[in-house]
Amino acid sequence: MQAHRLRHLFSRALRASLATPLVLAGCGTNAVSLEGYEPIACDGHVPSVSDLSISPEPDYLQLGRAQPYSSQPGDGYTSTFGEACATASDVPACQEALGAAQPGQGFHHNCFQLCEDYFLATTRGDEVKTYSTLEALKGLLGTIDTAQEATLVAFAAGYQVNCEQLDRGAVKQNPWGTFNVIATRGFVCGEGSQLVQHELEVSASGELRELGQHVLEKGSGSCAIGRRPVGLQVAGACDGTEVLGRYFAEAAHLEAASIQAFLRLREELALHRAGPDLQAAALASAVDEVLHADVTGRLARRFGATPPPPAVTPLPPRPLAEVALDNAVEGCVRETYGALVAHHQALHARAADVREAMVRIARDETRHAELSWDIDRWAGPRLSAQERDALREAQRNAVALLRAEVAVPLDARLITEAGLPTPEVALVLLDTLEQELWA
Repeated sequence: MQAHRLRHLFSRALRASLATPLVLAGCGTNAVSLEGYEPIACDGHVPSVSDLSISPEPDYLQLGRAQPYSSQPGDGYTSTFGEACATASDVPACQEALGAAQPGQGFHHNCFQLCEDYFLATTRGDEVKTYSTLEALKGLLGTIDTAQEATLVAFAAGYQVNCEQLDRGAVKQNPWGTFNVIATRGFVCGEGSQLVQHELEVSASGELRELGQHVLEKGSGSCAIGRRPVGLQVAGACDGTEVLGRYFAEAAHLEAASIQAFLRLREELALHRAGPDLQAAALASAVDEVLHADVTGRLARRFGATPPPPAVTPLPPRPLAEVALDNAVEGCVRETYGALVAHHQALHARAADVREAMVRIARDETRHAELSWDIDRWAGPRLSAQERDALREAQRNAVALLRAEVAVPLDARLITEAGLPTPEVALVLLDTLEQELWA
């Protein structure tokens, strides 16, 4: 497909959508009584380390992410307290050692593209130490005698604690000296997924006891729009919080899965002797998706959620007819519509960082959609008439399914902050594409 034609079509669809009235919807859930609970103290999106009772007291504390590109102070995922190397005899050497303190693994372990772990670092005089396991952290803290220490233990044990919503992150002290912590596990992303609220009791020695579990939300349908690899498994348990965090975590999950989809596509194109231009474009698309996964993952974490890592079942190469059918559904329908939605978000998202991210994503996803149509045009003459009929039937079914998915009401914040189209607007966008591309 000629690039200017698809971009022109997107512009026309977006103009048509402006005539559709904006209708917002809202939602909210409280599972248990939160009487007596207090919000968790946070720096950015992680528990604060400003109220830890440690003896002897260190000069400096830092809770950071064991991930080279995102563990810089101030990025929203690091909490610090005190002055680094304040009593060191050799301050530059101490600061250099602190900067190099990046353990290979840590607590609160999550994997997405690169594996992400948290750790605690301290300086005391010339000594720089890191604590990268739950047991090491408990050894440093000693007796758990503050609410923040109890929260940090729950966090280190793999629970997600939300800094803004009490039903997903809260703490209270019990008269007998223990602490109760409200935290979550799980994720709302596809059929069978769920976000579970956990009531925990943290003892003075740092032992955790489950007091109860409550399902806050259940996932349904597909997570987001994009090219999904064949063999993609339903997202497993991961940490999620409020609606914006969950949305961007779902998007990041599928962006990461799309990397594998394009790498597989490139291999299969080579197997079926597609031209080098199509193979190179598929590989370039996989590189684009690495950036998209990183950007949407950062947005997810800014809103308090952690993307689940994609799991894809290894499968043998497919015949050309199966490759073409998959491309017709995932590329010519879902990815094409997803590119148009990205343009809508780039125009309408209230959050500046979301708009900036979607400008780049929309441009790249438009190229990916163009590649899908180029592959469709290349594969068509190489298929039998029966195979072409099956492809078009699958495409029509995909459009019908997509129409049902976008008709589901959205949370108001997804519309205002993330710039997603309302169901009414989404159907207008779909109508334009269907008339021009899928008829």
